[in-house]
Amino acid sequence: MTRVGVLVNVSRLGGYPKAAGLLRDAVRAIEGRGASVRLNAEGAAAVGREDLVAADRDLVGESELLVVLGGDGTILNAARLAAGRVPILGVNMGGFGFLAEVQLDDLPAAIQGVVAGERVMDERTMLTAEITGPSGVRQRCLALNDVVVTKTGVARLMRVATWVNEEHLSTYPADGVIVATPTGSTAYSLSAGGPIVHPQVDVLVVTPICPHTLTARPVVVSGGAVVAIEPLDDAEDVRMSVDGQESFPLRRGERVNVRQAETRTRLIRLRPPSFYSILRTKLAWGGR
Repeated sequence: MTRVGVLVNVSRLGGYPKAAGLLRDAVRAIEGRGASVRLNAEGAAAVGREDLVAADRDLVGESELLVVLGGDGTILNAARLAAGRVPILGVNMGGFGFLAEVQLDDLPAAIQGVVAGERVMDERTMLTAEITGPSGVRQRCLALNDVVVTKTGVARLMRVATWVNEEHLSTYPADGVIVATPTGSTAYSLSAGGPIVHPQVDVLVVTPICPHTLTARPVVVSGGAVVAIEPLDDAEDVRMSVDGQESFPLRRGERVNVRQAETRTRLIRLRPPSFYSILRTKLAWGGR
């Protein structure tokens, strides 16, 4: 591995006084292995290496490894940017850190091991979401966690028709509907009452948000299914969001089609991943 890109969420650096020094050590470790390294502008400024600046898309296009420093949100953004083209090593500078592999203090040593080839690849399902209407596909995007159709504003209840492989599943009176990957099952879907799913299980999770009926429940469907969602109200504030980061308005008569993407996010692990150990640690199971 000879080309490494480093993407830093600088908004997280303030909470970690040692972050700049550790990142500087990691850059030296990469260069010490004979590999080239490039950083986004904010990261390069934080370590005083403006000579290594590259645009975010160039970090993906020119790298064989993308090191991402931040929380899960930063890694989600990097996953959509990478679109499966380059593996990601997540470094936790956030809260839960479900997607991150290493803690900030361990970054220099971890980098040396990964560049030397000591790694395991953890592939994760992604989603393709399309907004379609009378004129065809208007918007297409990727998601690693979830695709959500909901309303903005104060009064958020609406009717949402949902189909699975063109068969009508339900029309929910709810705040919206979530379609989540197994990776996203521990995110918004979990908060809305959805099940936790192992990342290697080939399914999608359809979860209504605050449904206005006790009989509405999350549904697990085949990973090969196409889930269609159509708001039935005339409200102008209905939107589709992906990974809680990008948002697009839905017009009257449009629907959102969600399916597994052909590409998969590749997360680098230092050892074979243990999903259940992560659950116990992050969700504090088994403790009092």
